[in-house]
Amino acid sequence: MIDFDTYYSVSYERVRRAMVLTFRDPALAEEITQEAFFQTLRRWPKVSLLDHPEGWTMITALNKGRDLHRRRVRQEAKQPLLIQRPTDQSGEARVEDQMMVATLLGGVSDRQREALLLRYVTQLTIPEIAEVMGCAEGTVKATLHAALANASHLAKDATHVTD
Repeated sequence: MIDFDTYYSVSYERVRRAMVLTFRDPALAEEITQEAFFQTLRRWPKVSLLDHPEGWTMITALNKGRDLHRRRVRQEAKQPLLIQRPTDQSGEARVEDQMMVATLLGGVSDRQREALLLRYVTQLTIPEIAEVMGCAEGTVKATLHAALANASHLAKDATHVTD
């Protein structure tokens, strides 16, 4: 059985190069390779018994790379949905916007506010929010729906808009 330090020095560069070729991003390749070797180290007593531990590390790196890539694609897809504040907005308009957000967030329950902030500020996914809040995904969806309905009614009242 080989010790981890020897395995690392022999395998690291080969795994990193494979990740660079796969993802075509040296920084990403470095990040996922480091994470894969960290996971390998954590499981070294079992991984070291495998016929080809480098294969396990390679698969771990590929999975991590795919996860990061999917997360980046989702993040880029959400980017146009984010409220972009115009750079020429006056100080008064910014204050009004901030007051409106504070009013809307103040008009929902603590749980709804938490769900809204996790979803739209930190941009977590529904499963991630469910894990953070310690509830089912359906509960998160219902909470967000209720929060958005409450905020919508508050916004209409605040701006005197009718249906």
